Amino acid sequence: MSLMETCSIRLIVIFLALPLSFFGVLLFLADMDAWTGSMGFKEESNDLFPTHRKLLHHRATVTAEPNRMWGDKCSKSDIVIHQGPTAPLPSGIPTYTVEIMNLCVSGCNIAGIHLNCGWFSSARLINPKVFKRLRYNDCLVNDGKALKNGGTISFQYANTFLYPLSVSSVVCA
Repeated sequence: MSLMETCSIRLIVIFLALPLSFFGVLLFLADMDAWTGSMGFKEESNDLFPTHRKLLHHRATVTAEPNRMWGDKCSKSDIVIHQGPTAPLPSGIPTYTVEIMNLCVSGCNIAGIHLNCGWFSSARLINPKVFKRLRYNDCLVNDGKALKNGGTISFQYANTFLYPLSVSSVVCA
């Protein structure tokens, strides 16, 4: 075999190998994306829970404000809200379960819990002693009564979308 033929064969092999290598890298990256997606950890996601959780699915939200003024007995950051989808109504309307917890580390009871809730409404009746909208963006929890330290109050609502809920004010009891 001549030198010219050997060089031609090498060039053909290189030109065929480059696109195949590039294609292999793409397959590897696609496989990595599928692997990380199946674990529930996608970089572009703002989800707070991985998708493999059963109780609170990947669309679940947790709302808490981590700041407390030094010396405060309690603050709105002691109230944590978990919210996630549950089985839809027979009519097909999505439902969501909300858990509102008092996680005060100093053992305080918290009353007068008001939430930012927009135009909150539900196709499923909610006990107004548990949760009710007073006016736009103002919902009252537990009829204004104290939620004991470590206590949880929960309810379900039905609507075509999840309402973002966040604590607007509390009263230390």
